[in-house]
Amino acid sequence: MKKKLLAVLLTGAMAMSLVACGGGSGDTSQDSAAASSDASSSEASSEASSSEGGNKLTIWAWDQTFNILSMQMAADQYAADHEGFEVEIIETSSDDCQTKLTTCANAGDYSTMADIVLMQDNSYQKYLSSYPDAFTDLSNININWDDFGALKQSYSMKDGVHYGVPFDNGAVIACYRTDVLSEAGYTIADLTDITWSRFIEIGKDVHEKTGKYLLSSEANGGDTLMMMIQSCGANFINDSGQAYIVGNEVGDACIDLYVEMIQNDVIKLVNNWDEYISTITNGETAGIVNGNWITATLMTTEDQSGLWEITNMPSVDGVASATNYANNGGSSWYITSNCKNVDLAMDFLASTFGSSTDFYDAILPNTGAIACYLPAGESAVYNEPNAYFNDQAIFSTIVGYSANIPEFISNPYHYEAREAVNTAVINIVNGTDKAAALQEAQETLEFKMSE
Repeated sequence: MKKKLLAVLLTGAMAMSLVACGGGSGDTSQDSAAASSDASSSEASSEASSSEGGNKLTIWAWDQTFNILSMQMAADQYAADHEGFEVEIIETSSDDCQTKLTTCANAGDYSTMADIVLMQDNSYQKYLSSYPDAFTDLSNININWDDFGALKQSYSMKDGVHYGVPFDNGAVIACYRTDVLSEAGYTIADLTDITWSRFIEIGKDVHEKTGKYLLSSEANGGDTLMMMIQSCGANFINDSGQAYIVGNEVGDACIDLYVEMIQNDVIKLVNNWDEYISTITNGETAGIVNGNWITATLMTTEDQSGLWEITNMPSVDGVASATNYANNGGSSWYITSNCKNVDLAMDFLASTFGSSTDFYDAILPNTGAIACYLPAGESAVYNEPNAYFNDQAIFSTIVGYSANIPEFISNPYHYEAREAVNTAVINIVNGTDKAAALQEAQETLEFKMSE
């Protein structure tokens, strides 16, 4: 494939994939956009029970140009070697999938569930903990789990058992406007493998010389702080499943750095997702730290083509477990307990999403879906230079990052913790004593967890 043609295809595909992978401040930057794009389609769809065995599987997923197209391409590839195989994909938003699952569980009847469902990584643990009988144990699936990053696997695991097949890479990247960095006397190398303290020094200098912020972040729904603590393999909930904001040394280090960035014009706090995107597209900020799906937003801003480059995120100073890698967003495929042909469903997912570089090469230019499957990063397609990002081979780089993300305590209360600590940060910035703000956040999270 010619490089220019691939760049054009990827630009279009990545732009289309924004709805699937980013863009909103509800449950997650992914969840809101995905839900808003297709809730109406789901309502129009009839309730679908699983297939009655045979060669047909029913599937719930959202976003025609990303998840659904990827699944259909997987089905087409599998059908080429399995005569008579087919799938029925019913467009179902993330919110609707979760609502239907809850309704089935409360009724004690999963007979209206599809064979395979797509679920957001950050929300899945809540449903696995509440309804463990809704999902199929994948211990017998023919997948080499070492071909996926440990963190990505952990989102869909419990007590060492796999329940999901990874999809939709959420590895965090740092993106920077190289023209703005150059104006301030820096290059992308100056922001690679650095700490947040060094990032603050550079950010203050960039703002003084150019008037631009190095980052922006949503005040209430932003993920920056969550990515920071996750990059250390830590969380605001401890190993025992209890709220862990007060007395959390790693959390304290992250909060102190985050507050310092806000107070020194390194980060601009905004009110909502639309304002966040606006700071990027209008050139108010010269950098982004977020899930790699944010590239879709950048690539729609055509006048900035060639000006951006990516690297890894800063690490948290003074924390032994700190790394330059984290995850934000993503989803995985799950076989429900209602599936009548589990062997077929397992073989289908294992043969495509679980092991096929050819499959991931095919869906990348068509959907913008970046593999969590680590061997895919070695392919020629993944190593093509991307014109928008100054001819960097960003896709192989992103897959490489996903292999280095540390595991952390995945829990059902990700969003509640995010809201509590972000509120604490706002209060601290506005003058509230840090200890008092964190105590209030601790009590808020404990209350949410007890509901």
